[in-house]
Amino acid sequence: MGRGNRTLAAMRNGSIRGARGRVRPLILHGDPALHTRCAEVTDFGAELAELVEDLFATMYAARGVGLAANQVGVPLRVFVYDCPDDEDVRHLGHIVNPRLVDADGVVVRGPEGCLSLPGLEAATERYDHAVVEGFSVTGEPVTVHGTGFFARCLQHEWDHLEGGVYADRVKGWRHARLMRQVSRAPWRR
Repeated sequence: MGRGNRTLAAMRNGSIRGARGRVRPLILHGDPALHTRCAEVTDFGAELAELVEDLFATMYAARGVGLAANQVGVPLRVFVYDCPDDEDVRHLGHIVNPRLVDADGVVVRGPEGCLSLPGLEAATERYDHAVVEGFSVTGEPVTVHGTGFFARCLQHEWDHLEGGVYADRVKGWRHARLMRQVSRAPWRR
């Protein structure tokens, strides 16, 4: 998910997750990998820890607030986030094998972007509350509660692991306008 403000300098000095990770190329809209449901993680070893660090490094380099593994070409159920909520409280973490166990509250149509559709955004409907359960990189159970913009981020990243992108949720004239923008985007050439 786009709209991040973290800097590479902060990441490189070790103050932010991903300092030891490498930046991987992003998969862009139109690639079938973004529309394929990701597989469950079964090995909670060093390769998974490296993937999580690489996801953080890639997310920060692209100035995002969330990133799913399939966005870097790895079809596993993992995503990372460094995202504020509507009260500007920072939420930083990762989830392995997430399950969206609750998405409720008020449906809010708000701007949403994606690192796989760089430079574009569209008004997208999302619930203002979400709960995701899964595991840490070491296999410990985790539950993450999100409200406002952070709830949007959790739903957005979970959609990626299910084989969807936010553009799939945009309807009517907004969808047509977004697809025109995608067709003219410089990264499509």
